[in-house]
Amino acid sequence: MSDITALIPDVVLFVIFPWGLWRLLNRTIPIVVLPILLGIGLAVMHAPVQELGIPSTCGNNIGWLAVLVLAFTAGLEMWQSPDAHVSAHTIPAPTLGRLLGGALMALGGPFLIGSFFVYYFFLPLHGWQPPHVGPVIGAMAIGLCIAVSALPVLIGIVRELPPVQRSIGQLALKLAVVDDAALWIGLVMLQFAARGPAALHGWTGLELVAVALLIALAIASNWATHNMRNPPAWVIWMSVPVYLAAGSWASMQLGLHELIGAYFAGALMPPRWVARLPVEKVGTFSLIWLAPLFFGHSGLHINGDALTWPSIVASFMLVVISVLAKMGSVYIFPPAPGLTRRQALGLGSLLQCKGLMEIVAATILHAQGMLSDFAFASLMVLAVISTALTGPLFRLFAPRTGASDTAR
Repeated sequence: MSDITALIPDVVLFVIFPWGLWRLLNRTIPIVVLPILLGIGLAVMHAPVQELGIPSTCGNNIGWLAVLVLAFTAGLEMWQSPDAHVSAHTIPAPTLGRLLGGALMALGGPFLIGSFFVYYFFLPLHGWQPPHVGPVIGAMAIGLCIAVSALPVLIGIVRELPPVQRSIGQLALKLAVVDDAALWIGLVMLQFAARGPAALHGWTGLELVAVALLIALAIASNWATHNMRNPPAWVIWMSVPVYLAAGSWASMQLGLHELIGAYFAGALMPPRWVARLPVEKVGTFSLIWLAPLFFGHSGLHINGDALTWPSIVASFMLVVISVLAKMGSVYIFPPAPGLTRRQALGLGSLLQCKGLMEIVAATILHAQGMLSDFAFASLMVLAVISTALTGPLFRLFAPRTGASDTAR
């Protein structure tokens, strides 16, 4: 079977079927969850999908490009207001220091707690030891996945919130933006830490070109921000593939993952230029119609033998640690003054959502040998469960619609 022919059943299985099921379920489950579940199920059952040419090479390439675009659009949204039409202002705007402090607590608390439990209770389990790094780096890699919040999924969830609860969602998005940037920085630091002094050894001219290219992008962006605020639309559109390709290539040459470069390339683009791009439409199209190939293949690439009952139990334990650590961190140090108990818990229930960000992070770390097959499988299950739990948890803990904001 030719690769083009194999692309047809690949798209039907991981794009069309999940989309139809998503619509049939009235979009109550984030669409990112469905192709992952399908891929995991096929991997566990050892379904002979290879006879149909699945996963197809074209499907792999399309899905990978879509996730690059999603990482790039996440970077583009770094400097943009998630929603300019807020209809409820029940939460006062926090100061920048309070917001950053709350974001640090919301990310750092789960990271430290998760890393501790993983190091002492999970890594000693059979099959959990990372293949290419030591236990400390391995525990930190899983801890980072436990701590992450899903910015792209949260944007869609917040848009569907009723007006009386919208301000909680807006605050969650602000924290998720900061946490998202911290995630990519953390991935960079983990990869450099894993390689140790060898990270800078053996550099050739290409690595120096990559560093120079990133510096040039930053300088060009700063100049354009101040001196070319309203260029013709074609200039902005022509710059998009340049930024995306340059950032991805540079990070790959530096021994980092291409998605890291794609994210920071998006964050480097001039904010005024970004405001004129249909970032939301491009991100939504990629998420629904292209990226499911990546999600489905990620689930399919799980070692089905690694997803044993002990791994599933470990996944549920990770869910408990992740939810309690995230909600507890937000409750202990709220990112805005005067939050009620329900507002703080509702905010934490939104931020515990893992979604796409954890899947991408786990994929990067697994490819770099920082996660074992067992840990990768458990983290994929964690991403699915935490994302599916976001709506029910928020409805359980958030302020009741129509209830007084002062209720505690």
